[in-house]
Amino acid sequence: MGRDTAKESLMAEPVQWHGTTILTVRKGGRVVIAGDGQVSLGQTIIKGNARKVRPLGAGGQVIAGFAGATADAMTLFERLEGKLEQYPSQLTRACVDMAKDWRTDRYLRRLEAMMIVADRSVSLVLTGTGDVLEPENGVIAIGSGGNYALAAARALIDTGMDAETIARKSMAIAAEICVYTNGNLTVESLSL
Repeated sequence: MGRDTAKESLMAEPVQWHGTTILTVRKGGRVVIAGDGQVSLGQTIIKGNARKVRPLGAGGQVIAGFAGATADAMTLFERLEGKLEQYPSQLTRACVDMAKDWRTDRYLRRLEAMMIVADRSVSLVLTGTGDVLEPENGVIAIGSGGNYALAAARALIDTGMDAETIARKSMAIAAEICVYTNGNLTVESLSL
């Protein structure tokens, strides 16, 4: 490959947004979702304190976190809030209905994000392929550092630590390993 061809190839490739680690832990009468605050564009940290975890629905009875493109995630948050209004206190039904829309709607299909949502009874992962998945052991993680946080949380789940302590410790481990994850956490929780 000639020098000019290599340069053109590099210029043609879009710079990729990288982001985040979102983790949920359900233990001891609490469900916690923790997310880091880093937003990266290529090799550059654009923002270190983004808020990727927030309460949703009437009275904040649902908590959610996203990994992926921020604008896409905001669109999904709005859609999910609409579904929660349509199906109050039925998180699973609202998520399944939203996942159907996400998979079949031409506009929504292009959204690049994943979500973790939880209420007092269930934790779920939502994807653009129509998946609505519930974890077997109350621990779910998504994003670039998700596997690191997931492994750490699974190792800690049988200890005497509470859900928030496990989430914070697991996120700290992920931040030490994943360059797209930082230690600036947003943590939301609900009592079961």
